[in-house]
Amino acid sequence: MAQLENKTALVTGGSSGIGLAAARRFVAEGAHVFITGRRKEVLDAAAAELGSGVTAVQGDISNLNDLDSLIEAIAQRGSGLDVVFANAGGGSLATIGDITLEQVRETFGVNVIGTVFTVQKTLPLLNDGASIVLSGSSSATNGTPGFSVYAATKAAIRSFGRTWAAELAGRGIRVNTIIPGPTNTPGLSGLGPELLQAIANGVPLGRLGESDEIANAVLFLASPESSFMTGGEIFIDGGAEQI
Repeated sequence: MAQLENKTALVTGGSSGIGLAAARRFVAEGAHVFITGRRKEVLDAAAAELGSGVTAVQGDISNLNDLDSLIEAIAQRGSGLDVVFANAGGGSLATIGDITLEQVRETFGVNVIGTVFTVQKTLPLLNDGASIVLSGSSSATNGTPGFSVYAATKAAIRSFGRTWAAELAGRGIRVNTIIPGPTNTPGLSGLGPELLQAIANGVPLGRLGESDEIANAVLFLASPESSFMTGGEIFIDGGAEQI
């Protein structure tokens, strides 16, 4: 039997990159997957690729009205939720002298507010024993210049994962966090080949990760294979934070 047979999953930011790779794995393992994204054309393309196992709901997770519409769509299916992959997020580069109020609001809006209310609003739909997977970053524990705002949001995610794991343990709901390393996604590819190579050279394995490799870890945390794991973190980073 497939690992997620007859399960229902939600992947925010599921139209490209790691989110799309995770949605693809979930569908392959038997789940019906709801995906979100802000750009309609990209979301539609993802839904066409993934086929009948997917329901696409356009929206911005930092907009609570959009989240309510998403929750309504999931509720109408009548199967609850077994997996939530709170993947949507992002940020931009700025050192302390260049940070703007708009940047802080946008980054915290998606990464923190969006994640908090994605999880909160899905709680009534979560079946007992469900799995929540949060998308973290090694930026939460290191001091990379220019990433202070983004890093602060990911430090919040790290804390949320531990606290929510304790709060939801009574329902058998597990909460874990993935920590991807530099990954070959559309968001990273815009940096240019020379910078990408420099980033890859800083990884002990000597290359960037692939979205499918991160999705493998997400599937593990979403499935019964990780049934005795909660409040934890998995680093999928080619050894970048460990060696």
